[in-house]
Amino acid sequence: MTLFLDSAFVDDARKAAALGFVAGITTNPTLVAKVLNSETRFKTRTELIAALCDAFPETVMVQLTAATAQEREAEGWTLLKLHPGRVGLKIPSTLENFPLARRFAAEGHTVGMTAIFSPGQVYLACEAGVTCILPYVNRSTRLLGDGLALVRQMRAVIDALKSPLQILAASVKTPEEAVDTLLAGAHGLTLPLDVMLALGQHPLSEQTIAEFAKS
Repeated sequence: MTLFLDSAFVDDARKAAALGFVAGITTNPTLVAKVLNSETRFKTRTELIAALCDAFPETVMVQLTAATAQEREAEGWTLLKLHPGRVGLKIPSTLENFPLARRFAAEGHTVGMTAIFSPGQVYLACEAGVTCILPYVNRSTRLLGDGLALVRQMRAVIDALKSPLQILAASVKTPEEAVDTLLAGAHGLTLPLDVMLALGQHPLSEQTIAEFAKS
């Protein structure tokens, strides 16, 4: 896990792909709904995910939303068949979902546990053998008080177990928060396109380039 794009807009996916170093895309139900409500060319989530896979050459992660564990399992297999080897699954961190995540992970699929808010959940994610966890940094700060401290605790659990589990931090709102999250121990970030692009900009860089151009 390194740098992912957090978006369901196909145009964002193309721009991220053009950078050449973005490792994947994460989507969630809110992002998907935003696209389906604003772009008439997509009638269903399936059409949208297929378009994202066409626009972006790496993993596209999709969140399971069905009401029951049995239905979520069927939903997961359907999503994985959309583009074999290219679709990953985001599975909410509930007790009944950890065994489900284990089954998908055991088959070699990319699985991320999302909506994860405690070190105990991280321990179960390690035991389930999933690929990554996606803690919500900014949301955790708002709801629990310190999202960066939570990331540090999560990383401590992973390191204590010597687990290959990766922290792919989400809900990162600014370039400063992105860097702080990495320093807190996240292995990677999933960022909105505007935050991702802002990481590469600084007023002093532009000023220095302008000064060199006058030489």
